[in-house]
Amino acid sequence: MFEKIHVGLTGERSIVVAEEHTAARWGSGGLDVFSTPYMIALMEGAAVAAVDPLLPEGYQSVGIRVEIDHLAPTPVGSKVVAHAELVEVDGRKLTFQVEARDEAGIIGRGVHQRFIIHAERFMAKARARREAER
Repeated sequence: MFEKIHVGLTGERSIVVAEEHTAARWGSGGLDVFSTPYMIALMEGAAVAAVDPLLPEGYQSVGIRVEIDHLAPTPVGSKVVAHAELVEVDGRKLTFQVEARDEAGIIGRGVHQRFIIHAERFMAKARARREAER
């Protein structure tokens, strides 16, 4: 069913860092530099770009694990490009090597895992959890 998903697939996402992407704005610090949470989101987006367009209708991937090192600060106005490469497929569990760069070089790298889900069944589980809270 997921025959199009294979090791070696790659995806990218990029942005120009603006105030809304900073640590000060995200509450992950007080400085006006690219935030770790947004860097991770950009890396996840690169992984999504690598695989989700190849999944059958009704299926998506969801993030299940991140192990990221944020290595260098990036100021507002700089372009950041995140790259993801699928390095392991274990059934529906996908493992990516991810990296982010600005114009000066690598700013972050690590491992990100995603799991292929059927969207409607997944959302039904989420709704059931909400009902269980009541």
